[in-house]
Amino acid sequence: MATWLVTGANRGLGLEFVKQLKARGDEVIGTARTPAKAAELRATGARVMALEVSDPKSIDAMAKELRSAPIDVLVNNAAVSDEDRRVSDLSMEVFRRVFDTNVFGTALVSKALAPNIRAGSRKVIANISSQLGSVASASWGFSYAYCASKSALNMVTAKMAKDLAGDGVTVMTLCPGWNRTDMGGAEAPLDPRDSIRALIRLIDGFTIKDSGRYIQYNGNELPW
Repeated sequence: MATWLVTGANRGLGLEFVKQLKARGDEVIGTARTPAKAAELRATGARVMALEVSDPKSIDAMAKELRSAPIDVLVNNAAVSDEDRRVSDLSMEVFRRVFDTNVFGTALVSKALAPNIRAGSRKVIANISSQLGSVASASWGFSYAYCASKSALNMVTAKMAKDLAGDGVTVMTLCPGWNRTDMGGAEAPLDPRDSIRALIRLIDGFTIKDSGRYIQYNGNELPW
């Protein structure tokens, strides 16, 4: 049995992570902006903690509450997107909002919980990215800010993997595919249950030799 912490766990992929991990008997901490409103998350039996990943004070408060409790796997899942699909849609406000959550928040959550990860037995940080963050596969039609933020997250992952290698911490960036969630939409081809089952299986098998990789839910390596 391992202890997992999943950010953005009140809905979508994050909630599915929690459901599947709890079902197999793991200890799970799920975060939500407003735990009182996260009824479905609370119903899983997971420990629910308040976290707004774009707010450094909220990150610090969560870390202080956890103190030195070991965390085996940190899943940085919290993310936001927007509708800036054309050059004419671009705005500083949107870029800041998306990067605050998807990049800066993820990096600072990992920093704050690094002592907990080092104390764990697995020592894994799994950053949920996207194929949309692949510069080599760039295409038209989705949020500029979201795609750019996932590319930036990939760089954070690559640097963190090298930085924490001496501590035996495995850091990777994972793409769950296009799923039928609030963000992905009803036309998405993948069922979150299948994607998350595949991601958990991958994470279970990762070792320090996998640190710094960019991998899709099906195990395929993605181009940076």
